[in-house]
Amino acid sequence: MAEKKSRTHMSERPVAQRIRDFDEVPLGFTAEQAIEEAKRCIQCKNPKCVRGCPVEVKIPQFLAEVAKGDFEAAAKKIKETNALPAICGRVCPQEDQCEKECILGVKGEPVAIGGLERFVADWEREKLTPNPSLNKRGVPNGVRRGELVAVVGSGPAGLTCAGDLARLGYQVTIFESLHVTGGVLTYGIPQFRLPKEIVNLEVEYIKSLGVEVKTDMLVGNVYTIEELLKDYKAVFIGSGAGLPKFMNIPGENLEGVYSANEYLFRINMMKAWKFPEYLTPVKIGKRVAVVGGGNVAMDSARVSLRMGAEEVFILYRRTQEEMPARIEEITRAVEEGIVFKILTLPVKYHADASGKVVDAECIQMELGEPDSSGRRRPVEIPNSNIKIPVDTVVVAIGNSPNPLIPQRTPNLKTEKWGGVIVTADGATSISSVYAGGDIVRGAATVISAMGDGKVAAKSIHTLLSSM
Repeated sequence: MAEKKSRTHMSERPVAQRIRDFDEVPLGFTAEQAIEEAKRCIQCKNPKCVRGCPVEVKIPQFLAEVAKGDFEAAAKKIKETNALPAICGRVCPQEDQCEKECILGVKGEPVAIGGLERFVADWEREKLTPNPSLNKRGVPNGVRRGELVAVVGSGPAGLTCAGDLARLGYQVTIFESLHVTGGVLTYGIPQFRLPKEIVNLEVEYIKSLGVEVKTDMLVGNVYTIEELLKDYKAVFIGSGAGLPKFMNIPGENLEGVYSANEYLFRINMMKAWKFPEYLTPVKIGKRVAVVGGGNVAMDSARVSLRMGAEEVFILYRRTQEEMPARIEEITRAVEEGIVFKILTLPVKYHADASGKVVDAECIQMELGEPDSSGRRRPVEIPNSNIKIPVDTVVVAIGNSPNPLIPQRTPNLKTEKWGGVIVTADGATSISSVYAGGDIVRGAATVISAMGDGKVAAKSIHTLLSSM
C-alpha cells in the first residue's frame, strides 16, 4: 500500500515581522506545493466536499487540473460557479465547510482546498490569463438578454448575484452606497488578511462580465426599492449589516470606546494604518481591550497590535473553545501575543476627569448548561468584579442590518431584530425583490453571503424566464 502523503501547509511570515506591518501573513503555495497537495485528492465518486461548498465549486475537477499542472484550466473550472476565488481562498471557513466534508479528514488531514483555490486565483491574476470561453463583454457567446436587474450593495452577496446574472446574459447594475466597492470585504476585513488590491481585481472581473457599478448610491435615499422596480425587472438587496451592536452598559459612550465597525472602517477605508500619509489618526494608547470572540474581534485585536498597542486583550464571556472565530485566526492572535481573558464580561467602563475611558470593570463568569446554540451558557459569579486598565475599548459583539431600506420599503417584512425575511429561494415579501447576505442573516460569513447571492440569481433567472 502506498504511503499516505501528509497535508502541505502554507508558510507564514514570522510573528516579530508581521505584527509591524499590514502585509499578508500566509505566503501561499508554490506551484510545486500546489501540485503535490492536489494529488492528495482521491477523486471520490461521491464528493461530499462539493455539497459542503455554499457556491458549489466543482472541487474534484479543479483539483484534478491543479494536480496535472494545468492552472489555467483549474481557474476556469472554479469560475464556472465562483466569481471571487481569491477572496474565498483567503477568508472562507473551509475547515467548517468543504474541507470538513473531505473523506481524507476522517483518519487524517483533509485536502487544503482553500489554499489551493487561493493559489489558482493568484496564479491567474499574476499571469493575467484571458478566458477564451467568454466574449468581449464577458458573457458566454449568444446568451445576452434584454432584462435589467438591480443589485443593492457590492459586498460578497451582491457581487455574486450580479456576476451569476451577468453570465446568464442579464444587464445588471450594482448600486453601492460608499465611494468604493467591496462592502465588508473592503471596510471590514484588514489588509493583512485580505489585501484590497485583490478585492478590487475581483470586482473588476465582475465588471468585465458586463456589470455596471454605480457608487455613492445610498438606496433608500437616492432611490427607493419601489423606484428601482419601475426601471428594473427584479431587485436583489445585499446591503449587509452595518449597524453595530452594543451591550448597553454604563460608559459605552465614553471617548475611546469604539464599535468594531467604526474602528475597522477608520483603519481600512480611511487608511489610518498609513498615517501620516493618510490624515486619519487613530489614537489607541498602550492598552486595548476587544470585547467578543468572533473573527471581527480577532481582526480588531490584531489590527491594534499593528497600530502600535503594547498590550491587547480579548474579553470573552465563554472559554476559548466556544469562540466562533476561525481556529487559524485564534491561533495567529495567540502567536502574536494577544492576551485572552476568558470567562470575563465587561459590565461598566470608567472615565477620567476629561471623559476618556481608563478602565473596564468586568465580572467573572463560569459555564452553566448549554443554551440554544449548543454552547454552555455563561453565568456570572457574584462579587467577582475586577477592573482592567485600558486606553481603548473595541466592542465586537456583532451587527444588525441597516434599517434604512426596511424603513423606507413598505410591505417589506422583517424579523424583530431587523433582518429581511426571505423564502428558501431568497424571495422577499415583495414581488420581484430578493435579498441575501447579512441583511437576512445578520453578521455571517463571506461564503454564506455568496451562497445567498447565488441562490437569488437562480431564482431571478427562473422568474424572468417565465415572463
